[in-house]
Amino acid sequence: MRWVESEFPTGSSEKVLEELRDLPDGVFGGQVPERIQASLVIRTGGDWHVFQQWVQLAHSDWRDALVGAGLGDEDWRIRLDAVLGTPR
Repeated sequence: MRWVESEFPTGSSEKVLEELRDLPDGVFGGQVPERIQASLVIRTGGDWHVFQQWVQLAHSDWRDALVGAGLGDEDWRIRLDAVLGTPR
């Protein structure tokens, strides 16, 4: 995910990507994995510690992570495209 590499400092971006790859299935709640993964990074400001807080939130309730990141509604793809700056 190029966005993660551009937002997080070198060193922590690799850790973020590893954490995202290693999320257990239960964190996804049957949702599109990209949606949950994006919800964990887009409001972090590139801060590893803030990212860790979002991951803990998702482990507690993935729905809270989606809503908190602004990806809780049906228009989540449009919102994600706006954050990423390019259509997927």
